[in-house]
Amino acid sequence: MTRFLLRKLLRAAFTLWFIVTVVFFVTRLSGDPMQYLLPDDATDAQFAQMEAFLGLDQPLSVQYRRYLAAMVHGDFGTSFFARRPVLEIYAERIVPTLQMAIPAFLLAIAIGIPAGLFAALHRNSATDRALMSIAFVGQALPNFVLGITLILVFSLTLQWLPSGGRTGFANYIMPTITLGTASAAIVARLTRSGMLDVIRQDYMRAAAARGLPRHTVVLKHGLRNGVLPVLTILGLMIGDLIAGSVIVETVFAWPGAGRLVIDAVLNRDYPLVQFAILATAVIVILANLSVDVLYGVLDPRMRER
Repeated sequence: MTRFLLRKLLRAAFTLWFIVTVVFFVTRLSGDPMQYLLPDDATDAQFAQMEAFLGLDQPLSVQYRRYLAAMVHGDFGTSFFARRPVLEIYAERIVPTLQMAIPAFLLAIAIGIPAGLFAALHRNSATDRALMSIAFVGQALPNFVLGITLILVFSLTLQWLPSGGRTGFANYIMPTITLGTASAAIVARLTRSGMLDVIRQDYMRAAAARGLPRHTVVLKHGLRNGVLPVLTILGLMIGDLIAGSVIVETVFAWPGAGRLVIDAVLNRDYPLVQFAILATAVIVILANLSVDVLYGVLDPRMRER
């Protein structure tokens, strides 16, 4: 198990370094932030002074080495526009995003696994076809379409829920549903597929032949192996939820990290863009590492891969 964890940690470290490097150079190719930081009538001397102040007058190789050295010491840079540490800015905005993404993640599991399990146990029935049809639509429907539809129905027509903002529990309902629907659909389809494979296994038939109750056979012997395909995508799902929050936050006027990143990209705020992507990468890598460890616990054969 120790060697298994070490391999995963080394891969995670390499992945993180690769992401940091690619993002650093890609942001420099996206455009010059000087046009947003200085007025149109600024002189060449003012441009040169600002570039020197921000350290953008140095060669890219020098900027890259300085960035890595500062990051090792916990300095992730200062926003070009807010003139505040990017860690401080992002920490303020990631909290609302996680408050929406975590419930959406839990909602996807709470709905997807039971729906997929029920569909598998009633294969080819009307219920199975109905559930999978709903899952297909939920997975294919864009977030902004679902979000706008919910606003039109529950905010403008029925006036049951607020259309935006983040002031109370009611504000979380529609954003959470919007963000978690596609993930719930994916979980349901994978659970159904995994359970159908498990149900055909000899050990399932042997457990049923011993006279064990059906729910014991399904839940104790089948579900543990049937949900393994779902575990493989849970880490990626967290990344998708955080990335997908950009659209949902825009639709529901949610003050989260997604809108912050969009503004930073448009303004060419290099340090803020770099840290936002780095933070997202760390979250996704840690989530995938946790899933790998859990996978290794449930299926010891995975430890040798």
